[in-house]
Amino acid sequence: MASDYSSSPITLNDLNPKVLKCAYAIRGEIVTHAQTLQQDLTENPGSHPFNEILYCNIGNPHSLGQKPISFFREVLALCDHPLLLDRSETKALFSADSIEQAIQILDQIPCRATGAYSHSQGIKGLRDKIASGIEVRDGFPADPNDIFLTDGASPAVHMMMQLLIGSENDGILCPIPQYPLYSASITLHGGTHISYYLDEETGWALEISELENQLKTARSRGVNVKALVVINPGNPTGRVLAEANQQEIVEFCWKEGLVLLADEVYQENVYAPDKQFHSFKKISRSMGFGEKDISLVSFHSASKGYYGECGKRGGYMEFTGFSPEIREQIYKVASVNLCSNISGQILASLIMIPPKVGDESYESFSAEKEAILSSLARRAKILEDAFNSLEGVTCYNAEGALYSFPRINLPDKAIKAAEEAKTAPDAFYAWRLLNATGIVIVLGSGFGQRPGTWHFRCTILPQEEKIPAIVSRFTQFHKQFMDEFRG
Repeated sequence: MASDYSSSPITLNDLNPKVLKCAYAIRGEIVTHAQTLQQDLTENPGSHPFNEILYCNIGNPHSLGQKPISFFREVLALCDHPLLLDRSETKALFSADSIEQAIQILDQIPCRATGAYSHSQGIKGLRDKIASGIEVRDGFPADPNDIFLTDGASPAVHMMMQLLIGSENDGILCPIPQYPLYSASITLHGGTHISYYLDEETGWALEISELENQLKTARSRGVNVKALVVINPGNPTGRVLAEANQQEIVEFCWKEGLVLLADEVYQENVYAPDKQFHSFKKISRSMGFGEKDISLVSFHSASKGYYGECGKRGGYMEFTGFSPEIREQIYKVASVNLCSNISGQILASLIMIPPKVGDESYESFSAEKEAILSSLARRAKILEDAFNSLEGVTCYNAEGALYSFPRINLPDKAIKAAEEAKTAPDAFYAWRLLNATGIVIVLGSGFGQRPGTWHFRCTILPQEEKIPAIVSRFTQFHKQFMDEFRG
């Protein structure tokens, strides 16, 4: 029998061209190669000039050693195995408030069954909790009927693209650099990605004049621009928007009739002492815009923050400023997927209503949270200083999120070598770095960058005790690289 798949009825030419065109650099070829190297190290120790692969490519905290928040896991364990609540030893093993929370949550679930389907929008009692948490955060009312629980923020983004994009004539304004989920989902749903550039020279600021120019240009080409994506805190830039800038963005969307898609999954990750997270809903309501004045969708996830529960796939979107008829359509899309996973739904509610003062878990919870966030701030600063010490590299302060996004001025000789290797210069650098050090980064072209500039994204997530080794390996490699290609 043929072994080259020549008899297969399907070839690449038969596939959906939108899938072929779609790209997602964060889990691309470099990561695949890193996994091959890791297998080599397992089977043949000493086969490479490093003893482990250091994955700095993706915001996946627990995979890099971050411990789960105890309170969250206690509640999840009790909800998934409610028979524990009837055992005498449970009170000695679990905190009183985790037991109380689990009982309250189970009372909201039919038959107390976390293995059963839920309402397609999410369990009503959990949406109530999330709405209460949003109200505490923002100081403005939130409606549980506006909450859609999803398997992380990514499915919510896809749902919105599916709702908004009807043809390639429909456009979405997205930042450059951007999280490639947005360009990928726009491509998969057949829309037009309209780039607006963040201003690197001012620390990745979002300039309204740039939005206006790109919107005007797109409309002049006949593109029906429907929405604006804003990521705050920024991924990959780490920029935290100032309140005045957010007000300008809200005003822009209102004036131009655009849906504001607010990616706010890093809202807990703010490290700059002079910066503070404000949700776009809070900003818009503070400006006097009501439910019927502006269409706003905010995305949140249990994957980031201090909790980092990526594998639990918990998240939600708050869907406001849309007519009942449109709400019916997004509910229909949610119904096609039946429901999001129940553990993720529970976790999404817990991150919005964590232990409070007076609860048994409060002190230990607060200590765990503070330890993670303060360590992330230190790691961000160490990596920023290290990158800025390298020849030809500039790195702005990571005010928030989980990443550094340095710019690297590559020598002409390196750019020529990349061209000869038929690859982009930043990819050429990233491949060489991986093969020499075992450090996995994501090339800047995976996020978008101004033509003629080169960047890479590096997470701040490796555990603090491993940061010195990363800095040492990176510094040694970069010096050798520049020495090789400088002249």
